[in-house]
Amino acid sequence: MTSKEAVAQRRTTTAIGATAALIGWLALVELTSGILQGYYVPLISDIVKHLGIHDADYNWFEAAQLLLSALVVPVLAKLGDMFGHKRILLLATLLTALSTWALAFSQDFTTYLVAFALQGFYVVWLPLEVALIFDRGRRTGTAASRTRRAAGLLVVALEFGAILGAVGAGMLFTAFAENVALTLMVPAVAVTLVFFAILFGVPESEPVPGRRLDGIGFILLTFGLLLITSGLTFLRINGVGTWWVWALIVLGVLAFIPFARWELRQEDPAIDLRVLRKPNMWPVQLTAGLVGISLLGAQAPLSTYAGTDPVNGYGLGLSAGQRSILIGAYLISMIVGAVLFPLVSSWLNPRVTLIGASFLVAIGYLLFLPFHLDTWQVFTNMAIAGIGSGALVGALPAAAAAAAPRGQTGVATAMTNTTKTIGGSFASAVFGVVLLTGAATVTATAASLFGYMLVWTICGLGALVAAVLLFFVPKLAFADAEVPAI
Repeated sequence: MTSKEAVAQRRTTTAIGATAALIGWLALVELTSGILQGYYVPLISDIVKHLGIHDADYNWFEAAQLLLSALVVPVLAKLGDMFGHKRILLLATLLTALSTWALAFSQDFTTYLVAFALQGFYVVWLPLEVALIFDRGRRTGTAASRTRRAAGLLVVALEFGAILGAVGAGMLFTAFAENVALTLMVPAVAVTLVFFAILFGVPESEPVPGRRLDGIGFILLTFGLLLITSGLTFLRINGVGTWWVWALIVLGVLAFIPFARWELRQEDPAIDLRVLRKPNMWPVQLTAGLVGISLLGAQAPLSTYAGTDPVNGYGLGLSAGQRSILIGAYLISMIVGAVLFPLVSSWLNPRVTLIGASFLVAIGYLLFLPFHLDTWQVFTNMAIAGIGSGALVGALPAAAAAAAPRGQTGVATAMTNTTKTIGGSFASAVFGVVLLTGAATVTATAASLFGYMLVWTICGLGALVAAVLLFFVPKLAFADAEVPAI
């Protein structure tokens, strides 16, 4: 071995060790992200009583957080590309920590609404983490494969955190003598600790100099996303018969025409549409939106179906505790998918594995159409869909990062999150309507079987379309680049 080769090998070994340490710190961040996502759900009824509001009012909290996250994620990701992803990750974590502490001390609807919405800054964590890992791996020429493996581990931490949060919330609420404020301080402490973990444990990326923020482009993008997501939120609340809801959605879609014209004239646009229309990028972004339909929109219908009294001729009649076990099993299947994706990708290739994961989601939901009357059938279907979903959650941001040019990895990964959120918002709005469709049921509060059939069909066909779109990706997309000469 020559001296030059020995130096190159030492540098590569050092870079790999630094990447492993980075992934460990970022896994703590995603563990906390999962805790935030799972912690509040078991406490909804108690939070409602604490605030003195109605059960239906809680929907506004989730809608406000989804709306804010869809708006801020692209901007923060671009700032990460410009000034360093760690710096913006710290800013997002600080805002999340402050809002999480505010939730613990909220005593009324308005304060809780504002704090819960601002907590949505945590949604940008995963895109920034993927950009940080990709930047570190770029120095060894193994950015794509290393990011896929790391993203899988981050999703494992995320889902484990969600399980931990969902189980821990109820136990802590009991341990704290059902004190809501004290119980809500626990996730605030976790986010605060994560801030210092990032500050001292995560190295900064190397931003490309000479970048600028396309303010007008982001204003146009925000305006369009605001109209679309607001329209979808009000569609779920006001129903399909409200004309102005559809007007908001149409105006939001039309707003992207001036946005696109402006962006194509910019040297450093907010969203580089030239990159988005590449064959290794647009199928990934569309897949994220289509998978968001089932990933974010189908969980509530599955939970309500599992709790529906079988006297209606369908439903499982499971108790709240049994439903929690079923959801926990689904999350575990997502962990399995996240772990398997990088392994299978190394045997086959990332493109084929992405296609296979999308087909698993499609198969899982379409199996509900003939098989939905027994618990084992529902469990099997959810497990199949969960394995595919778990693979895609981490794989899509990693694929977007691999397809993006240097200096745009943050925005590219963030766009998978934005399109996924829009897909989930669309699904939530539509599913709320279709579940009311069909014949009357025996139980007054139960949705119709026909409505559930429509939900499963939409989820399955959406994933099937995503699998077909991924065939348009070049065969060798998302592969590692050659190691740069030293």
